[in-house]
Amino acid sequence: MTNSDPLLKLEYRLGWVYLVNLVFYFIPLFTNDYPLWQIVVVLMAVPPFLWCYFHAYRTVQYQAWKPIVGIVIIASLMMPLNSGSLSMYVFAGFFIGFFYTRTIWFFSIISICVLMAALAQLSGYPVFYFMTWGVGLVTAISLFGMAEQKRQRARFALRQSEQEISMLATMVERERIARDLHDLMGHNLSSIALKAELAQRLLDASKQDDCRQQLVELQQISRESLTQIRQTVADYKHKGLTHHLADLAQTLRDKGLQVIIEGELPQLAPQAEKELIMVLTELTNNILRHSHASRCTFEFSFDGTNWLIQVLDNGRCEQIKEGNGLAGIRERLSSLGGKLNYQLQQGCQFMVQIPGEPG
Repeated sequence: MTNSDPLLKLEYRLGWVYLVNLVFYFIPLFTNDYPLWQIVVVLMAVPPFLWCYFHAYRTVQYQAWKPIVGIVIIASLMMPLNSGSLSMYVFAGFFIGFFYTRTIWFFSIISICVLMAALAQLSGYPVFYFMTWGVGLVTAISLFGMAEQKRQRARFALRQSEQEISMLATMVERERIARDLHDLMGHNLSSIALKAELAQRLLDASKQDDCRQQLVELQQISRESLTQIRQTVADYKHKGLTHHLADLAQTLRDKGLQVIIEGELPQLAPQAEKELIMVLTELTNNILRHSHASRCTFEFSFDGTNWLIQVLDNGRCEQIKEGNGLAGIRERLSSLGGKLNYQLQQGCQFMVQIPGEPG
């Protein structure tokens, strides 16, 4: 994974659990005779640390360096005042292990260890003991972060596989219905052709009563067929968002892109679903024409009022000149009370918002 992977996010609910390790930051306040001003300064560092900490939980991979650097700066400023600041470096190590590749992880951990050694020397701490304990903790917890990264990648892959299996099952079911429709109509149309031919022969033989009977039966078969067609088409004519999304994903894969589909697909009214299909088709075409991406992600979520659909890729795009394609998308969404936003940070991120109900 690169540093722009939008899916690599931590589970926010676990953040409060891991904060228990921050207790080591406060222990020196009880075991050492610090003056009041020093205690106040040490405590004042906690709120900005917590902000950086939870910001790391909410951020995506390509922006994770910001809260990590913030944690390291706070820990470094507090190190001369409180040896317990070592615990803050441990949190930074976890986030580095989780968000980044092994190469970046290696050089980052080395840099943090060198920084801790220098600060321990300047602060008068026992460097050997301090660094043995500190390097071990930071490295171990960062490896735990790497393990968590692998777990999430495996979970994403499993979820994608399950969604694709569901899509394929839906497509197979629709194909089965199409075959059933063909077989049914084939039989009825054959009967209509035979009845018409027989009626023609009876008419030629001046057997009008028999001919009239065949025409009545022909009319009945035609009406029954029409009714069956209307019922079947009403249920199955529209392929639906699932089918079209699978087609779009396959089109991208055929062009060499990795495609990830996240979240539950929305259940929309037919017209809204049709418009969303056209929007996703246009965005997919834009990716193929302009982005030069190697990976694309479709994310679906519901915020309680609106369906949020994000189309993200890791291509290079410095600016977007809106043409007929994006203008058409805005018009389609406007008719549904929705809207389109986008941003260009480490790739393109298009965000579609459509009012709706949960699926």
